[in-house]
Amino acid sequence: MAYSIALYICLAIFIVGLLYKACTWFSLKTSVDSKTIPTARRFSSAMKGTILTLFSVKILTLIEVFFLDIILQRKVFKEDPFRWLTHILIYGAFMLLLLMHALDKFITSAIFADYSAYINPFMFLRDLFGALVIIGICMAIYRRSILKAPRVATSPMDIYAIILIAIIMVSGILLEGIKIGSYSVYKQMVIEYAGIEETEEEFKALTAFWVKEFGTVAPDLKEPFDTELIEEGREIHEMSCADCHSRPQWGFMGYSAAEASKGIALSLDRAGVPTLLWYLHFLACFIGLAYLPFSKFFHIISSPLSLLANSVMDRRTSGPANIATRQALELDACMHCGQCTSRCSVGIVFEQIPNVNILPSEKIKSLKRLVCGKEMGEKEIRIIFDGIYLCTNCHRCTDVCPAGINLEDLWFTMRENMFQKDYPEFLVLSPLSFYRGLMRQDVAERDYRQPLVRTREAMASSYELLKVKDKPLYLTATERELSSRLTQSGQASTFSACFGCQTCTNVCPVVANYENPQDILGLLPHQIMYAAGLGIRDLALGSNMLWDCVTCYQCQEQCPQGVKVTEVLYELKNLAIQNVMEMNK
Repeated sequence: MAYSIALYICLAIFIVGLLYKACTWFSLKTSVDSKTIPTARRFSSAMKGTILTLFSVKILTLIEVFFLDIILQRKVFKEDPFRWLTHILIYGAFMLLLLMHALDKFITSAIFADYSAYINPFMFLRDLFGALVIIGICMAIYRRSILKAPRVATSPMDIYAIILIAIIMVSGILLEGIKIGSYSVYKQMVIEYAGIEETEEEFKALTAFWVKEFGTVAPDLKEPFDTELIEEGREIHEMSCADCHSRPQWGFMGYSAAEASKGIALSLDRAGVPTLLWYLHFLACFIGLAYLPFSKFFHIISSPLSLLANSVMDRRTSGPANIATRQALELDACMHCGQCTSRCSVGIVFEQIPNVNILPSEKIKSLKRLVCGKEMGEKEIRIIFDGIYLCTNCHRCTDVCPAGINLEDLWFTMRENMFQKDYPEFLVLSPLSFYRGLMRQDVAERDYRQPLVRTREAMASSYELLKVKDKPLYLTATERELSSRLTQSGQASTFSACFGCQTCTNVCPVVANYENPQDILGLLPHQIMYAAGLGIRDLALGSNMLWDCVTCYQCQEQCPQGVKVTEVLYELKNLAIQNVMEMNK
């Protein structure tokens, strides 16, 4: 009765958890556009898209992805065969164990009419699958603790997952082993199932046979036994027990545990250890079931859905409602394997800037907390944003993600979402926003302009030239230390060699883009060099040209004096941002 109640409670929690997760996929706002799309519309769009896909040629793509990417995990194999084997051993063997053993009353019994947990091949397969899972767990611990894959971080969730699986497997093996040697379990089984006459001689003969052949430890029977007694017990066994009990040696892991504990088997039996292990094993299984929707284990459901969705969806052809739903699903699909992090082109930056949000696999967790509305201070949000912005949009993370998550698209969407916050992002004015310019057609004009205007206003509050275009500047109001501050790039101070030939301006593609460049850009490259040489800070730091520079290095390569023009512009941008942030503290 208690077993059934615990099962139904955990099953109810599992179902509620699944429903909650499904609801979040249709309600979380990952992008600016999704904030105006109601949940009902997202749900109806998803259902419509699913039906249309199933009844189109795209069903062939889904079948291919199901077998090659979900079942065989080809992406994982291409990147790391060792990790692929680890994953197959844990996930594959555990799922087989779940279907064949844990759900035997619903699946195995329905398929095989003569099924019994203690006959072959089921007894052997149960131990085989359990052994494979344990080998996979050991490989996972070895990979993370000894091999230490580059930049792969182990979170508490990873540890909890390994511990829970280990408890389930070890308790199951010990339970099987102690039950093999348990006299009380044997006796209860004989009473319920053997159907023999309750005579002392028959019971003794059967017990002697089980002690000799099946590893049972009896309190009053010790080997060696008389041959006739064993033969009599064999006959009784074949008539009453053989149909549902194979030799326990086939359950090689449980039998090994039984042999190892044979010396204390009677003490364990009297102490009720089989019952305790039974409760531990099933409670661990039930807790794992209830915990699944809220843990790392949930990726066994969400990752396949992500792979299937991304195989038939495209940002250009799919509707905004389905894109928003897919991205909410992707936040749950991450399995924290670290594959994206190991291939990230800016992952090496983490060694100098200890912001975990630089690493893609860690960034996912922060974004999920942000989207779910977790309480965060401005400083914490700023750290997350810095990690998102340090992305080269190289697509490597998306290419190798075994869950099929379109990470590049997710980073872009979340950046645009965070641009709507109330604080300026100065890098949006720099060449680092080049990718954003390429994706401009995917962003509403107002949303695209808003962060630019906000940042320009923040700059204008610090530099008079941006506030009042025709404001006179006096050469006496110079900053004598400006040239000394232009040294971080190593060669930035070489602007002093400039003699005003204007070659840098003549070869600049940004200047050539405008009919009247000074009206748009303010100072031109050679004029910025002059301002830097004269030490006029507001003039040097206040020009739009500083932020519209595409860093093509044409000016620097063509300069006859070898002036490091591009490096000077970089340094001036850094000083401008530093000055604004210091003033706003």
